[in-house]
Amino acid sequence: MNYEGAVLDLDGTVYRGEELIPGAVGAIERLREAGIEPLFFSNNPTKSREAYAERLDGFGLDVDPGAILSAGTVTTRYLAAEHADDAVFLIGDDGLRVQFEAADIDLATDPTDANVLVASWTREFEYDDMVAGYEALQAGATFYGTDPDRLIPAAEGMAPGSGAIVNAVGGPLDRDPERMLGKPSSEARRAALDALGCRAERCFVVGDRLNTDVELGERAGMTTVLVRTGVATDGDVASSDVQPDYVVDSLADVPNALGLDTE
Repeated sequence: MNYEGAVLDLDGTVYRGEELIPGAVGAIERLREAGIEPLFFSNNPTKSREAYAERLDGFGLDVDPGAILSAGTVTTRYLAAEHADDAVFLIGDDGLRVQFEAADIDLATDPTDANVLVASWTREFEYDDMVAGYEALQAGATFYGTDPDRLIPAAEGMAPGSGAIVNAVGGPLDRDPERMLGKPSSEARRAALDALGCRAERCFVVGDRLNTDVELGERAGMTTVLVRTGVATDGDVASSDVQPDYVVDSLADVPNALGLDTE
């Protein structure tokens, strides 16, 4: 197939924590030689597109911020479009708060004044945050999560992610969020395809998670590739309803697996 677009996950696919995954830069260069300028899409909501571009530059990758999306980007766009006149109470990282502020989203300081509650990852999460979330939901706030990732890669191994915090916030009232706005949501799929500017069947997605990266591609109609450098294992694939089209050891194997011609 003649592919025109690619969606690449970041942590667990291009790098893991502070370490570049071997062969990742060479694989991205081969994609570019084949005429495919990849879109990088992370479910980590805490960093701006510019911050991701700076991080990739540190790994030797020149990437325009416009070619980067995150759960934070998608959540910010959704709130600006659907809740422009509403007050939002955020339980999340300061990096996400800065993105909201840059989009002129009205941030509530009192949870009982909020029309919308957004729960996301923050290292500072504590009991008082659960109380604030409970108060916001009791007062009638619409409940959103940035992303469903319950575990995320960390220097010490795996650590609780946004999904764990969303569950803790909604738990006292046995509430699930009305929407999870990162991968694999319809909002995330739309953002990716709009950024790529090509038909889904001409695109492929590469990532290390079945329920976010691969599911996004599957729902969109893209070719899907799972890499073994992150979260999902072969055992996970065997027991999952979400099945990738290809399973490879790392991003370095993707050009050959997909038969990309760079000549």
